This record gives sequence, C-alpha cells and structure tokens, in this order.
Amino acid sequence: MHITGIIWIIVVGFVAGIVARFLAPGPNNPQGFIFTTILGIVGAFVATFIGQAIGWYGPGQGAGFIAAAVGAIVVLFIWNRLVAAHVIRDPGSR
Repeated sequence: MHITGIIWIIVVGFVAGIVARFLAPGPNNPQGFIFTTILGIVGAFVATFIGQAIGWYGPGQGAGFIAAAVGAIVVLFIWNRLVAAHVIRDPGSR
C-alpha cells in the first residue's frame, strides 16, 4: 500500500468518526483527533468485514465512506455500552 492510500484511509476514517460522533452523541464518546480517527478506521474495518461476510463486497473490496460511518456508529454504540457497564474506563474521565 502506498503512502497516499494510508493517508486516504486516515482522512476517511477521521471524517467517518466525526460523522458517527455527530449522529450518535453521548457522554462517553471518545474525544480528540486520534480517538475519532481510530473510531472511523475501526468502523470501516467492521463495515468491510460485515459487508464481505454477507456478500455485499468481494474479497478485495472495502467499505465506502457511508458504510464506514455506519460501522463507526456501531463501534461507538458498543463503546458506550462497555463504558456504561464499567467494562472499560472512559478515557475522558479522571
């Protein structure tokens, strides 16, 4: 993978993370550039995995921006449930 591909993944992940945080606000949302970017990138991986498992994407295809945002919303929902259940600590709290 070329450096432009990696940069593109980071940019799309960041934007998808912002969209997910905007559409699914909550008190336990991860804050900051790094967490938002990771949220979007993980969302893209989740969307790709699910899409390939149910036959929407082929073996070499990945999720697009909308699917990455939906995947990030799913990841954010799971994150909020884990924080609410005290399974993980909210990095924003001290």
